[in-house]
Amino acid sequence: MDTQRLIAFIVFSFSLLLLWEAWQDYNRPKPLPAAAQTAPAGQPGDASQHDLPRPGEGLKAATSMPESAKLSQGARAVVRTDVIDAVIDSHGGDIRSLILTAYRDNVDRDKPFQLFEEKAGRNYLAQSGFIGQGLPNHKTVYQLEAGEYVLKPGQDTLRVAMKSVNDGVEVTKTYVFRRGSYVVDVLHTVRNAGSAPVEGYPYYQFVRHGQAPEGESAFVHTFTGPAVYTEAGKFQKVSFEDIAKGRQDHVREAQDGWIAMVQHHFVAAWVAPDPAADFRREFRTDSLGDGEYRASMITPLLQIAPGEEKTVSMRLYAGPQELEKLKALAPGLELVVDYGWFTVLAYPLFLLLNWLENLVGNWGVAIILLTVLIKLVFYPLSAASYKSMAQMRKLAPRLQTLKERYGDDRQKLHEAMMKIYQEEKINPLGGCLPILVQIPVFIALYWVLLGAVELRQAPFALWITDLSARDPYYILPLIMAATMFIQMKLSPTPPDPVQAKVMMIMPIVFSVFFFFFPAGLVLYWLVNNILSILQQWRINHVIERAAAHGKPRK
Repeated sequence: MDTQRLIAFIVFSFSLLLLWEAWQDYNRPKPLPAAAQTAPAGQPGDASQHDLPRPGEGLKAATSMPESAKLSQGARAVVRTDVIDAVIDSHGGDIRSLILTAYRDNVDRDKPFQLFEEKAGRNYLAQSGFIGQGLPNHKTVYQLEAGEYVLKPGQDTLRVAMKSVNDGVEVTKTYVFRRGSYVVDVLHTVRNAGSAPVEGYPYYQFVRHGQAPEGESAFVHTFTGPAVYTEAGKFQKVSFEDIAKGRQDHVREAQDGWIAMVQHHFVAAWVAPDPAADFRREFRTDSLGDGEYRASMITPLLQIAPGEEKTVSMRLYAGPQELEKLKALAPGLELVVDYGWFTVLAYPLFLLLNWLENLVGNWGVAIILLTVLIKLVFYPLSAASYKSMAQMRKLAPRLQTLKERYGDDRQKLHEAMMKIYQEEKINPLGGCLPILVQIPVFIALYWVLLGAVELRQAPFALWITDLSARDPYYILPLIMAATMFIQMKLSPTPPDPVQAKVMMIMPIVFSVFFFFFPAGLVLYWLVNNILSILQQWRINHVIERAAAHGKPRK
């Protein structure tokens, strides 16, 4: 029985199943490692064991988040740089709004993209402070000079400072913005003018609603929620659902790492100014109620004697998931750009695609060139496979004669067919090889096109204005279905009527799947089909011409 195209159908369907499972894995949080060297409550220990609060102490009890509708507002600083617009409120010194001016909104292309926002039911804030008596936290009201703070031409940095004074302890909180950068340095300078020592644990956190970003496709769903990275535990995602159920609301400690809030194409992360810094830090996630969640990082105890002054700092990255910039900022931060199971293949593909785009200045053209290069790499394998398929096509009349001769006696039919294959030296499964080879490339390129922020809202030509989204008019999927139909006609017709019917509906089935895939991926598959048709037609023509002139096959 000629099963080559049926097997191709099964294999490709399996690839679609892998895509679905990858989506599920992408959204399934991995368990965090057990807390390391945490001293039990009430048990004495040395300073290294107690440089962080014990479980249940401090952050949750002392600095609980107010309800969404009760977020206090005070004096505000409006910050404008060349890449961001931010709003800082004197209540807690929070960043209440952060707009990325170089990116467009998911829904309204006339508006810039907003990452942080203060909105009923959709709060997303960056906060910081201290756990400890006499030191400010995210509910403290700072002295802040309201107004606009603008990064002027020729100016590389912009500083926004505010103060809190309590019983002789003066704390200055300073945000440092830089030209062309999504990194913000957050400094807390504590000066103790009192007569008694003060101490507290610096903490840095995100408060976010648990909903997916507005405008996110319901079919192409990506992970939204907290993520933690440590050298021991590596990259771990924590779902809002698990946090709500209390599965992740417990202490996690490490000597390194960062905490982030991840969403499609963008990320906010608290990272140490020195990537090689070695100090104990604690990561906590908890539910605040009303659909809001918190992801916090707590750092070691800061002790300030009378007359002493100390400064602690942390870096906030809030911006696009640009791979190379994230990699340079902190170990493992580039992993927020999740390529699924095929990272080892997807990353080189992205680098090559990015290089091609720099060369031609259009992501769609870069995808076409990438397809051509991939086709050239696999040309020898494809040629051998298409030659096998062409030979099978030439045998179609003989196979049909066998079908008529043996009728329903499948065993004798199969034996007769195998005898012909051996005589003609044909591998009946050889035509599956091109599809088998392309499956890993297809899946890897899918994750590249889905995850690369560089392709977000990147236009190609005519009606294709966003290669990372589906074709709005379904034109590319329909053209791709037509190319699949042409490929089917160039392939040998299966002798089994059931298989023949399956092959007839394949273009329709695949086009329906591709309706929901990014236009860039459909463009890749369409160009690949066109190149395959040209290659297969040429091989068919050469073999048929050789047969017509009685020449031996090569």
